[in-house]
Amino acid sequence: MISEVTGIRRIRMLYVQLLYRCNFECLHCFHGKRLQHADAFTADEAINLLALMRDQYGTEAVTLLGGEPFVYRDLTQVVQYAKRDLGLRVEICTNGYRIERRLTEIAPDLDLLRVSLEGIGSTNDHIRKFGSYRSALSALEIAQHLGVRTGATMTVTSRNIEEVLPLARVLQGYGVEQLKLHCLRPVGNAAAHPELLITEPTAYTRLRGRLDAADLEIEVIVDEDLSADGAPDTCVPDGGPVEIERIEADPRGALTMSCKAVGKDSHAFWYDKLADHIDHRPSPTDELTLAVPDVVYGRV
Repeated sequence: MISEVTGIRRIRMLYVQLLYRCNFECLHCFHGKRLQHADAFTADEAINLLALMRDQYGTEAVTLLGGEPFVYRDLTQVVQYAKRDLGLRVEICTNGYRIERRLTEIAPDLDLLRVSLEGIGSTNDHIRKFGSYRSALSALEIAQHLGVRTGATMTVTSRNIEEVLPLARVLQGYGVEQLKLHCLRPVGNAAAHPELLITEPTAYTRLRGRLDAADLEIEVIVDEDLSADGAPDTCVPDGGPVEIERIEADPRGALTMSCKAVGKDSHAFWYDKLADHIDHRPSPTDELTLAVPDVVYGRV
């Protein structure tokens, strides 16, 4: 159905929010009140969606997230099927909190573990959860011992912008290959915390200047909204109009192509779990009607 409506023939990566439930309630989480919702994929539903995307849209990679994917009961089953049966590249995005046992189980089938951090020590813990900084570093250390490649994500806020570079240097010491920096968008919990927003765009210019001059070993990927001028208004995928980089499924089945539409109920498509089919559900506020651009990322 996506091809018929949009002309898109290939979608490289599928992001699957396996469930809303999480063991954190971060100040900036885009899920907001939905963290309390019970919606979740069953293992069969997740596997069916992965197979559909691979077969119909040539999807070659999946990122599993939540909520918190490591509290999802059937994580091992989904990871193993994605890798062993479908041949997909498998990534997980996690808070890294007490995941050691399950990480050891899935390590042979995991291509990348991406841990979310929001600064150093208490800065991170205030935004995320007490004890989460040490736990995240422990998860990265164990992943390194297991031979699992690692990355990290950070949402840049007024509280942590001065700790981006120090965090990058810490992560280098744990063998982390990439730090991905996101722009805070005022949806979900972040809407109730406007103090986290950066109101002076030149702060982004200074940050990028420091990163440019730092000669880091770790690769730093930056959301282009983290600039004084902001990102371009439109984003043309590298593969042209017939190919896009990503699509994201929330635990209900809503499918969103632009990161800027995630968490806003701006979906134009829906995965019907019972019918194992993607439906077109247009609305005046969907991302196609509003021509919502995708997030543009660049390397420092």
